[in-house]
Amino acid sequence: MSSVMEQAQALVEEFAATLAQPFAPSRDEPWAGQSLANGAAGIALFHIERAASGQATWHPAHRWIGQAAAGAITATDNTGLYLGAPAVAYVLRAAPVSVQHLYRDAGTALHGYVVNMTHRRVDAALARMYRGAHATFAEYDTFCGLTGIGAYLLRTAPHGSAMEKVLRYLVSLTHPIDIDGLATPGWWVEHDPSRTNRLPGGHGNLGVAHGITGPLMLLARAHHRGIQVDGQADAIRAICDHLDRWRQESATGPWWPEHLTLTDLTTGRPHHQHPGRPSWCYGTPGIARAGQLAAIALNDQTLQNTYEKALQQCLNDPTQLAQITDTSLCHGWAGLYQTTFRAARDARTPHLGSLLPDLRKNLIAHARPAAAEGPGLLEGGRRLRPRSRHRLHRP
Repeated sequence: MSSVMEQAQALVEEFAATLAQPFAPSRDEPWAGQSLANGAAGIALFHIERAASGQATWHPAHRWIGQAAAGAITATDNTGLYLGAPAVAYVLRAAPVSVQHLYRDAGTALHGYVVNMTHRRVDAALARMYRGAHATFAEYDTFCGLTGIGAYLLRTAPHGSAMEKVLRYLVSLTHPIDIDGLATPGWWVEHDPSRTNRLPGGHGNLGVAHGITGPLMLLARAHHRGIQVDGQADAIRAICDHLDRWRQESATGPWWPEHLTLTDLTTGRPHHQHPGRPSWCYGTPGIARAGQLAAIALNDQTLQNTYEKALQQCLNDPTQLAQITDTSLCHGWAGLYQTTFRAARDARTPHLGSLLPDLRKNLIAHARPAAAEGPGLLEGGRRLRPRSRHRLHRP
């Protein structure tokens, strides 16, 4: 075993020791344990992975699953993949087959809730479209919306009516809507990227976490597996055309703005002047991975080469890499490594794979348990309510 892998294994053991015993959520936030982003549900996935790979017994995972499911599970219609019943359902389905019987009744009940909720939420979204109103992140995004729920269904019930309904909704989401005579993308929202205030004219988001590249990933993955509805290939192509329209060129490679405003649409120029942080949630890595998956689904090798080269050039740009300030999965070294690792497995050339050793070294060099600040899957050692654009609101 190389010294780098030995360091990685030692870090994993250190994290496992730090996360050996579940912590109780505060009385003010009893639902917080059900958070896949910051609570026990997300930490359970870490222990499930260790148990499934033979690195640990099942007991730590079982303890954390129990903590995530303790008390009344939040089951309102504004829960999503990262919080509440869908998050806990995802965790239970992630358990290996050998222990699935321990959670069968709970998993079946939660799955039934998610399916029924999906039908209601798609119906509500289609009614919103009919009224000509704007979408919200909570309606369609990866964290709280139908894209994240669709990702759960693609894993658990890919051929069910709920999955079909989500795909039909996402296809409809790519149809333009009119705002004062200006055609805007169907995923245009009235609020700002932080979801805290109304933004005059609204905005169109390009990120994977809250923007249209999250739906693109789901549409592409489903299409590649043969799970398709009418218009799905056209919707994938329409999103790719939108990304192509707003791709910016620089001396170090292409990049995309995080979001667009009405002024941007009118002038044809984004208000962002340079690439932002290279992350999964926003930025070139997540967008390039979504584009790569779309190209694979469409069997478009030219498009695939374009997005793989964009990711490669981004990772070779020290100015962009210098913007990474933490090790989190969301927007730090862990997320960058995971995105590149998965893209490299699907790549047509070995170039992305050749960049993994340096990314791994950076991740290992910066990764340290930060239990005092609160552990979590999505943002590592950040607190339960981090000051970031990804805040998970109480249901």
